[in-house]
Amino acid sequence: MMSAINTTKEFILTGLSGIESYQAWISIPFCAMYVLAVVGNVLIIYIVKVNHSLHNPMYVLLATLSLVDLAMSSLTIQILKIFWFNQRAIAFEACLFQMFCVHFFSSLESSILSIMAYDRYVAIYNPLRYMSILSYRFLAKLILSHFLKDLILIGLLPILASRLPFCSSNIIPHCYCDHIGVVKLACTDISINNYLGLLAMACICGLDVTFIIFSYILILISVLKVGSKEAFLKAINTCGAHLFVILYSYTTYLFSVLVYRTGQKVLPEIHIIFAVLYLLVPPVLNPLVYAIRTKEIRRAFLKMVLTTNNNTNIKSARC
Repeated sequence: MMSAINTTKEFILTGLSGIESYQAWISIPFCAMYVLAVVGNVLIIYIVKVNHSLHNPMYVLLATLSLVDLAMSSLTIQILKIFWFNQRAIAFEACLFQMFCVHFFSSLESSILSIMAYDRYVAIYNPLRYMSILSYRFLAKLILSHFLKDLILIGLLPILASRLPFCSSNIIPHCYCDHIGVVKLACTDISINNYLGLLAMACICGLDVTFIIFSYILILISVLKVGSKEAFLKAINTCGAHLFVILYSYTTYLFSVLVYRTGQKVLPEIHIIFAVLYLLVPPVLNPLVYAIRTKEIRRAFLKMVLTTNNNTNIKSARC
């Protein structure tokens, strides 16, 4: 019954229960990936910001993805607090806020990736009209529409979860507050919450995946029409790396969702590690795949490094 008294003031996150003695060691690669994600994405944002030659839709989208990745990877700070300081308790309101952030930034990353797939299609199919098709006004409207869609759908999850009565267990078998992991603790029917979660997943990830697949099919058709082996290899080289990151992101996400919803017999430790890697690996891979492999970004980065070294040498000579 929705009228039951909610006595829960906080939740307890179990972390990697059963292998607590190894948590400090497991946290080392997680911490290293977090540092790499922060450094890589901050560099991309800075490079795009200071280089006017990179002020076009492709790099604006790349910088936007880096902003989302920064926010997404920073969610692992709560996980590291569990691993290092055994701080497992999290306030009820903080848990709901974390739930919103995890799903919102994940959804926003999915949306940005779908827009980037469309960007690549326009660049390959109609490069002469690229700037007129993907104008800044159109790009802003596209990003804003996806932002509002994700905000509304994901925002409903913690709002409805906050109205559930939690009057028994408050232990979440995870290292962060996942939507289905939290609502399963409620002592009432959670059908509405479950259906809303599925609807949000279908409207966000389902539509984004469909759009990404459709865009890359059109890219492949466009390249094949040209009939140039060089153009085909270039498209495969560029799009293949993009697709790898996309497939990794959605595979780990679907694995986590299906384990929770179908009740499959998977070791909790394996499930939790996959869930953490879902938050950390894409923010590490995206700078490598979308930036380092991009010639203009590499040139801008090398120019920045060489300029910094020259300035340092001049100052040293003066001293």
